[in-house]
Amino acid sequence: MTVKDLQENELQFFYSTYLKTLDEKEDLKSALLKGRKSFEDLVHGLNDEQFLYSYGEGKWTVAEVLVHLIDTERVFQYRAFRISRNDKTPLPGFDHNIFVEESNANKRTKEDILKEYLSVRDASISLFDAMLDQNLKRVGTASDISWSVAALGLVISGHQQHHENILQERYFN
Repeated sequence: MTVKDLQENELQFFYSTYLKTLDEKEDLKSALLKGRKSFEDLVHGLNDEQFLYSYGEGKWTVAEVLVHLIDTERVFQYRAFRISRNDKTPLPGFDHNIFVEESNANKRTKEDILKEYLSVRDASISLFDAMLDQNLKRVGTASDISWSVAALGLVISGHQQHHENILQERYFN
């Protein structure tokens, strides 16, 4: 399943911002694997000063951005799991700012965050890898938005790429 395979009813316009960061011909598994390598390279390239850097008052540190990616992937992974299993229960949204505030990201190590990320990403890869096309095309509701399972998986990758682009533009430039 690729970005160009998604139908109009599979996600809300707001999330297309994230999908635009992906190659529309790249499949879901490749995007997840590519993101895994990219995150690993990013963390290995950070020094301690960069890790806790924020480009402005009230802006997240690099550590907080990294944990935000993990938290969001967990939420989207869970949504994809529920919808793929044909659960019709509308799923609630979440407040990413509260998640970051409660994450203790700035008290953690790069190695600890990387270890957690790799566990979560490997779980995402396994989850989506085990799905048939019929599961990937299933549509459910989360945050009052219609989503397909495939769209959730691709948004996981696009969301990460979006934040990596912001890190490059605003934090490391």
